[in-house]
Amino acid sequence: MSNQYFENSNLEHEYKEFTFDLRGNSFKFTSDSGVFSRQTVDYGSRVLIDSIDFTEVPDGDILDVGCGYGPIGLALAKDQTDRKVVMSDVNLRAMELAQKNADDNQVNNIEIIESSVYDAITGSYAVVVSNPPIRAGKNIVSEIISGAKDHLLENGHLYIVIQKKQGAPSAKKLMKETYGNVEIVKKDKGYYILRSVR
Repeated sequence: MSNQYFENSNLEHEYKEFTFDLRGNSFKFTSDSGVFSRQTVDYGSRVLIDSIDFTEVPDGDILDVGCGYGPIGLALAKDQTDRKVVMSDVNLRAMELAQKNADDNQVNNIEIIESSVYDAITGSYAVVVSNPPIRAGKNIVSEIISGAKDHLLENGHLYIVIQKKQGAPSAKKLMKETYGNVEIVKKDKGYYILRSVR
């Protein structure tokens, strides 16, 4: 398992700053060593961010599980200013970066919490979204998918991005079993955007 899923404040810092446009807004991001996709917003997250359709989603807040330095949660928060976005991670360095990126981009409708999957998550959400940490293992990915059901509002949506070669077919099967429905919203360069509705 990669050390990026643990507290890794002992790693030497290698800060990286870059700008990126997400859902029509320009962001300035700071990333660092020991966090996922530190050079730029990874392709899977970009496809996921663009694929979320809020027209069919009930009113309510958004939960970004495994937020990293924050591109998904912050993009959705800036787009959906009337919703609060809760962003969770186990990586303390990632959480600190997510807070810095929120501050630097004047995104205030967010809350960042330390949580392993749903351990510290309370409340129910209109959308649960995750680019799950594949390197953390299949059990964690499965827990993110199935555990979301307990944290979704009625008709709330779960969105997952996962590469075909990293388990999209089995994730799709688990979502169908858990929610009774699953849709492939998009396929792009081997990435699948999967959605289930509670």
